[in-house]
Amino acid sequence: MRLGVDEAGKGPVLGSMFAAAVRADPADLPDGVGDSKGIAPAKREQLDERIRSVADAVAVAEISVSHIDDPEADMNTLTVAAHAEALSGVARDGLAGTVDAGDTDADRFGRRVADRVDAAVDITAEHGADETDPLVGAASIVAKVARDSHVGTLADTYGDVGSGYPSDPTTREFLADYVADHGELPDCARASWSTCEDVLAAAKQSSLGEF
Repeated sequence: MRLGVDEAGKGPVLGSMFAAAVRADPADLPDGVGDSKGIAPAKREQLDERIRSVADAVAVAEISVSHIDDPEADMNTLTVAAHAEALSGVARDGLAGTVDAGDTDADRFGRRVADRVDAAVDITAEHGADETDPLVGAASIVAKVARDSHVGTLADTYGDVGSGYPSDPTTREFLADYVADHGELPDCARASWSTCEDVLAAAKQSSLGEF
């Protein structure tokens, strides 16, 4: 029995970040687990169901927009917190596992995560672990499905918001239209992101141009 942890939604301008932890025998995992970004959404959902059915335990942690926008916070610390919260939901004394490193210094990231977990676990952090460690790949899929569900909920509230990533034209159009209509950012937006600052600046410039 081993542990694997990964996160999804670190870079978007909309919505929460999620981390997932999986406790399982790697041999029990379904074929096809790996980096969730390379798996089609429908396939991810199928794998998520199968992972949950064979895993000994699965836990998901959410880091909200308000926490991400906290001026006292930084993304490395928030990612550590997300990994540790998810890991705490599945950790047991004496187990070992791998987390996908969310810091340029993988060893430091692993230590910071392990320090936040009460159980005595042996944690290794590796860059790109979702592509090399089946349990981290499984956690990547679970986290991504949770993130996708969250974006679906945002779409139910606001209409089509796209993927939530700054590079997505649909997301940028949603933000620009919302600010034009309401004079402020939606609650789901990470106001501290430069994308939001750009949208607000463009709206202000457009307003000034009307005079």
